[in-house]
Amino acid sequence: MKYALEERVEVFSENIIELVKKVNINYINKNIVEQLLRSSTSIGANYFEANGSSSKRDFINKIAISKKEAIETQYWLRLLNKTDNNLTKEIARLWDEAKQIGMILSKIISNVRKTL
Repeated sequence: MKYALEERVEVFSENIIELVKKVNINYINKNIVEQLLRSSTSIGANYFEANGSSSKRDFINKIAISKKEAIETQYWLRLLNKTDNNLTKEIARLWDEAKQIGMILSKIISNVRKTL
């Protein structure tokens, strides 16, 4: 299913929340889960903020933050996968989605920079 990017980042955050609900939180993965929630929900928050930016430079900055958060989310998903083998397929799907979102955000940055 294809989404407009605004909806896509929102659905991604919701899917991460649903994943985290399934994780058996323990001493090893507690920080990983907390960091995953922060980075994954920050992607959408910064994207939404970018859409209300006051200039192209501000827009690029917010999109760049979203891109960095997408990369960080991939990292936390990879680590979470090492702590819970029951969610491997779901984690892999979300990791791929984070990667795709990051690539889209990179393309947006590149396209907007061309107009500066």
